[in-house]
Amino acid sequence: MMKTYTAFAQEMWVASGSCAEIVAALAAMPEMPRADDLLVFDDEDGRQIDFDPRETPEPEAPRGRGRPALGVVAREVTLLPRHWDWLNEQPGGASAALRKLVDAARKAEGDGAGRRNAAYRFLTAMAGDRPGYEEAIRALYADDRPRFETLAAAWPRAIRDYGIGLAWG
Repeated sequence: MMKTYTAFAQEMWVASGSCAEIVAALAAMPEMPRADDLLVFDDEDGRQIDFDPRETPEPEAPRGRGRPALGVVAREVTLLPRHWDWLNEQPGGASAALRKLVDAARKAEGDGAGRRNAAYRFLTAMAGDRPGYEEAIRALYADDRPRFETLAAAWPRAIRDYGIGLAWG
């Protein structure tokens, strides 16, 4: 799955797409009076990203065969012996069991917390000083979309719509 980003110039939604697409869109724009008038956000986690439109993005290297193509990342996990015993008894071993447990937990919560946190990061940067921001954030974390939309109704449409998209898909 390709990572995507969204760029804003002040209150306007400028572009969404891959790193190369964002850099191309930013390079085609006139220079902004202030650097903070142009912001780019990661569409997955809502974090602000630094892009330099003067840079040419490096092409992604083709991936080799094997597990890295699946995006597998090795990390250390510390568990008690009884936990390791149980994991090792599961079909596919400890790694497969842990992946299944994480996937089941994410499916059960619908990854709502992750989406709300992404929306919070974006909204803090783009709407933190707007009327109703604090109440809108409370509505966001209460998963109350109608109340959020009411509180954000006076915000610029691009900011409101992107925030809703991050929070509720």
